[in-house]
Formats: sequence, structure tokens, C-alpha cells
Amino acid sequence: MNQILFYKPTDPYGSFSNFSDHAITIDDREWPTVEHYFQAQKFKGTEFEEDIRLSPTPMEAKISGQDRKKPLRSDWETVKDDVMRLAVYEKFTQHENLKSLLISTGSDYIAEHTTNDRYWADGGNGRGRNMLGLILMETREKLKEPT
Repeated sequence: MNQILFYKPTDPYGSFSNFSDHAITIDDREWPTVEHYFQAQKFKGTEFEEDIRLSPTPMEAKISGQDRKKPLRSDWETVKDDVMRLAVYEKFTQHENLKSLLISTGSDYIAEHTTNDRYWADGGNGRGRNMLGLILMETREKLKEPT
């Protein structure tokens, strides 16, 4: 089985990264990147949500979203995968070129490849959960379905 590994937005397949420069619109608001949306949803309904949406870069959005002085929503661990599923689906349906790229990967295994994350990525050694990669592959299958 072929593998597609990505991490930085400048890498081949870097547009699969949540940091890639592809805005999404969800709930009538534009989010600069998937990372902005995902991090902001940790504080949905608070002033922190909008602060994160307006962060100048995805890294600043991530840092702000990981600030544990802010009140993390109580159901976050339960909803975070579905928040990511929605954001990724919207990204790949709102950008036709990305949709085509994702579908063009066929049945290849997709993994975010970094030692920095063992949940969303492969942990750098393939032993991480790779939830982002799994969600990308789920999204690919949905996008292949006839409409």
C-alpha cells in the first residue's frame, strides 16, 4: 500500500495540513484555516472563539487554543473528532482543487507525519493514532460517492 505523508503546508500534499492557507466558511463565518476553526471550537460561545478566529497565523491560533488558562468546553474530548471531521469536510468541499487532489490519492494511506503529535499524527514512527489522516481518508471516501 502506498503512503502519503504530510506535515508542513509547503510539503508535497501539504494542503492536507490544517495550517494550509485555505479558508473555510462555517456557520456564516470565514475561518482563515482549519486550525483556526478547530482551536476556536474549544471555546465555542465565548469571546475566545472570535479572538482565535482573528489570529494572524494558524500557529498563533494553535498556541491560543492550547492556553489552559482559558475555560475549555466541558465536552471537548467527546466532540473534538467530529469538530475536525466537519472542518476537514468543509475544506475539501469548498476548494475544488483540494477535493480533486484528495480523490486522486485513490486508496493510499494518508498520515500526518510528525513526532510532535501522537493523536492527530502518526507520532513520527507510525505508532500514533493518526486521527487527522484517518479523517482525511474518511472524507475522501465520502467525496467519491455520487451526489
